[in-house]
Amino acid sequence: MAESARLVDLVQAGIDEFLDGRAPLLESIASELAPFVDYSRELLRGGKRFRALFCYWGWNAVSDQDTAGDPDDIRYRELPSVIRAATALEIFHAAALVHDDIMDNSDTRRGLPSAHKRFEAIHRDGSWTGSAEVFGRSGALLLGDLLLDWSDELFQRGLRELSNVGAADAARREFDRMRTEVTVGQYLDILEEQSWQTYPDAELLPRAHRVIVYKSAKYSVEAPLSIGATLGGGSLGQIAALREFGLPLGVAYQLRDDLLGVFGDSEVTGKPSGDDLREGKRTVLIAIARAKLPLNARRLLDELLGDSALSGQQVSMLQASIRDSGAVEQVERIIDHNVKQAIAALSSAPISTTAREQLVRLTDMVIRRTA
Repeated sequence: MAESARLVDLVQAGIDEFLDGRAPLLESIASELAPFVDYSRELLRGGKRFRALFCYWGWNAVSDQDTAGDPDDIRYRELPSVIRAATALEIFHAAALVHDDIMDNSDTRRGLPSAHKRFEAIHRDGSWTGSAEVFGRSGALLLGDLLLDWSDELFQRGLRELSNVGAADAARREFDRMRTEVTVGQYLDILEEQSWQTYPDAELLPRAHRVIVYKSAKYSVEAPLSIGATLGGGSLGQIAALREFGLPLGVAYQLRDDLLGVFGDSEVTGKPSGDDLREGKRTVLIAIARAKLPLNARRLLDELLGDSALSGQQVSMLQASIRDSGAVEQVERIIDHNVKQAIAALSSAPISTTAREQLVRLTDMVIRRTA
C-alpha cells in the first residue's frame, strides 16, 4: 500500500498548504477568527482518508497510471488535479462531521472536544454575555459552512487544471450530486430519530437502510470512486462497474460504523462507548434488534434510546439486550453479503489490475476497522 500511503501524505500536505493560504485572509479581517483555521487543522489531521483513497483509485482504475511514471505523460501531469479533488473531499467530510456533531449533540470527535464544544469554551473563558451553548452551536455551524466553501473552492481549482474539459464537467456533476445526497441523507437520519413511531414496524428496517445509502454509503465510497473515474475520463461502463462495487461496500462501511457506534471502544473510536444509543440513532442494527426482542425488552429499548443522560450501566444493559437478540450476528451477515457483492462486481470490472488489487485491500481495511 505504498502508493496509498504516499497519497495520504500528499493529501495532508495539500490540506496544510490550503489552510496556510486561508489563514492570512482571516487574520487580515480579525484576529478573533484564528479558531476557524486552528480547529480546521486539528480536525483535518485525523481520519483514515478513505474518501481521498477511493477518489484516487477510481482515477487510477480508468487510467492505469503509475504515479512514478514519465512526467511527460498527460495523465501524470494531471495527477495534481486528482490530488486537489481528493483533498477537497476530505475537507467536505470535515464540514459534514462538524454539522453532524451539532445535530447529534456530540461532545467529542476523534478524542477531542467537538467544534461546538470548543466554541462554547471560548465563550465561557471570556465570561461573555448570553448563552455559551448557543454561541458554540452558531460558531460551529459557521465553521462547517466555511469548510464547505473551502472544499468547493479547492475542488474547482483542481478541475480548472484538467486538460479534459468534458471530464471536469462530469466530475463537477458528480461532486454536486454527492453534496445533495449526503445533505438530504442527513435529514433522513434526523427524521427517523424523531418520526419512527409514526410508521409501521415493518417499514423501520427499509427506512433505516435508506438512511445508510444516502447519508453514508454513496458519499463514503461510491461518490469518491465515480468522481475519481470521471476525472480520468472513464467510460460509462467503467464508472458503472465502480458504482456497483462502491455502493454495497459503502453500505457495509456504514453497518460497521453502526456497530462501532454501539459497541466500539472509546479509547479507539474517540467517542464515548454507546454514543449512538444516547443519540437515539435508528439504525439497521436497532431495527433488527427491535424485531427480534420480546415485547417488554423492545419497550425498554424504545424508552431509553435517545436519552442523552444514559448511565454506563444502562448503556451496558442495552448493549447486552441488542447482542442477545442476535441482531449483531445478523448485521455481520449483511456486511459479509455486501462485501461479497462488491468483490464480485470488482472482479469483472473493466479497470486496471493495479486499482483492482488496491480496492480489494481497501475493502478489507474498511470492514476490519475498529474506529
